[in-house]
Amino acid sequence: MSETAFSVTPNAAKRIAFLASREAKPVMMRVAVLGGGCSGFQYNFTFEEASNTDDLLIERDGATVIVDATSLELLKGSELDYVEEMVGSAFQVKNPNATSSCGCGNSFSV
Repeated sequence: MSETAFSVTPNAAKRIAFLASREAKPVMMRVAVLGGGCSGFQYNFTFEEASNTDDLLIERDGATVIVDATSLELLKGSELDYVEEMVGSAFQVKNPNATSSCGCGNSFSV
């Protein structure tokens, strides 16, 4: 799998590296797509200590992001970003495959 299938912005990498540095053990951020949410699928972000053999690993600026093969099918061409706005800060997935999303931006359909 190529890294162009899913990318990580410098802002997202910086925030992941910061959050990971506060953990007791080295961790990577897993980005996954789960069934559910108000639009059919939802994004899930967790920190994990190990990856699986079929995971895509993306390393950028001291941060590692892992995506499982099933989620990658729904995330092809997407970008993980970290956005800081007056109303709050959050990780956002810019997904060109999403045909619609909910107001919170964490749920989408294809």
